Amino acid sequence: MAADGTESGDGAADPRNATRMTNFLQQLPLARELGMQFVSAGDGVASLAIPYDTRLIGDPETGVIHGGVVTTLLDTCGGMAVLSLDSKPTSTATLDLRIDYMRPAKPGQTLLAKATCYRETRSVVFLRAVAYHDDLDKPVATAVGAFMVEREAKTCA
Repeated sequence: MAADGTESGDGAADPRNATRMTNFLQQLPLARELGMQFVSAGDGVASLAIPYDTRLIGDPETGVIHGGVVTTLLDTCGGMAVLSLDSKPTSTATLDLRIDYMRPAKPGQTLLAKATCYRETRSVVFLRAVAYHDDLDKPVATAVGAFMVEREAKTCA
């Protein structure tokens, strides 16, 4: 991972893709409200971040971020990974998302997510995602999901 949070090979270098994905993120009211930030996306891999904010605390005694924020981050990152596929789906929707929480998100730290598509059919994409702080090998939560994809209708010439 580079110092700016991007990873090589995941589309971060293409400014058109970055603009498209940032626009996608800005169209989601909950993503805006949570302060979700685009990191990178391309070739079926996406990364997002949510900076720590006291408004997102789920446990006032510990300052731990609410589990719903983690869920939303993983779900949104998964949708972005699907939209970044080379097959260029026009839209996506979550069909199934299973999340396993491993540890609480650390108070005061940015929460990151990375989603990777591993199987694509005509109408469904399967992916894995991880929410973490500094180390992918020490996840806050992991997820597996299935996302519906819609593609532009092909026309006959």
